[in-house]
Amino acid sequence: MLVTRVMVVEELRAYLNHEIVLDVLVDWAETQMMEAEFDDKDGVVRDVVARLGLSDVRAFGLAWEDCEHMLAELGFAVQLNIVVV
Repeated sequence: MLVTRVMVVEELRAYLNHEIVLDVLVDWAETQMMEAEFDDKDGVVRDVVARLGLSDVRAFGLAWEDCEHMLAELGFAVQLNIVVV
């Protein structure tokens, strides 16, 4: 499988929208690191996926700011909407 920037952004979006939990995001990233090829000449996609694969380790974690930074590296920005529940 060829992992693209858009694929990584979709996984992050799903995590930030609580559609998947951290363990699922980490498992996805670890699987991609072992099995996939990356569609990036500058190494950014691979670096972000590698970082996501470590997010379940206490020393690394995954903060909101980390997600914002990774998305920016991939060429995307976060836009937050707050709604009444």
